[in-house]
Amino acid sequence: MHLRCAVLDDFQAVATSLADWGPVLDRVEVVSFPEHFGTEDELVQAVRDFDIIVTLRERVSFPASTLDRLPRLTLLVASGMRNSVIDFAAAARNDVTVCGTKSSSTPPVELTWALLLGLARGIVTENATLRGGGPWQSTVGVDLHGSRLGLLGLGKIGSRVAQVGLAFGMNVVAWSQNLTEQRAKEHGVQLAASKEELLSSSDFVSVHLALSDRTRGLLGAPELALLKPSAYLVNTSRAAIVDQGALLDVLREGRIAGAGVDVFDIEPLPGDHPMRTAPRLLATPHLGYVSQHNYRTYYSQAVEDIEAFLAGSPVRRLG
Repeated sequence: MHLRCAVLDDFQAVATSLADWGPVLDRVEVVSFPEHFGTEDELVQAVRDFDIIVTLRERVSFPASTLDRLPRLTLLVASGMRNSVIDFAAAARNDVTVCGTKSSSTPPVELTWALLLGLARGIVTENATLRGGGPWQSTVGVDLHGSRLGLLGLGKIGSRVAQVGLAFGMNVVAWSQNLTEQRAKEHGVQLAASKEELLSSSDFVSVHLALSDRTRGLLGAPELALLKPSAYLVNTSRAAIVDQGALLDVLREGRIAGAGVDVFDIEPLPGDHPMRTAPRLLATPHLGYVSQHNYRTYYSQAVEDIEAFLAGSPVRRLG
């Protein structure tokens, strides 16, 4: 009798084409769900008869209330090796093994620069007017060379964003609660005197911090008020680091030049969410880690995780 495996949020319907599921298909029936289940009840109704679930990053939460309602579940595979939305204690109590996969930091670095460059050169506006028969040139681009790039966070992703900024000839500064002058110097950037100094002096600010109790709401209304009217804010990290209401206010009131955002308080965004119509906003639907290489890694290693679990020797265990 086959086990059943649910692949969640396969929006592009590529889970079974970007990886070879052959090693487990003699024992596992794989069912892909291209739609997102917006409530716990919808999720449980859809997957309660599955033994294995493959979920991408932190798109779907698995709190105790969900895990307690999935009696058949024995293996939960989540892409990446860190996950804040799985209750690992509840998983263990329900005899659910949780495994992860590798994940590259390159795609979010590249998307950060796509958003930053799109903002600086008015790419979306100019493309829309050109294709729509509008005016020939309607914006004046902002130069990166000589501008100040402020990075909140200089970890795996932030440090690589810094390298690109330096290559553009930008003056790169960084700040986080634990960042030292020595580490900043190792990456060729300057340690900002404070978060406030970074915000008030930077032409571009990009967020690259992990979400925690210390970083949740780190940029609220007082902090956003420090940004220059000509400044741009980019967030490809976590929505909760930036107060969403305060961000909408500064965009609507024109108190900053614009923002590039890939993460939201609700995902997928409801059709009437104010972020969909906010002015001065270049937004993408959480594409930071969505790339062919990452997806091949996620799904190929998910197959490996399932195969190892069926053999009685789980690999890449989380929790």
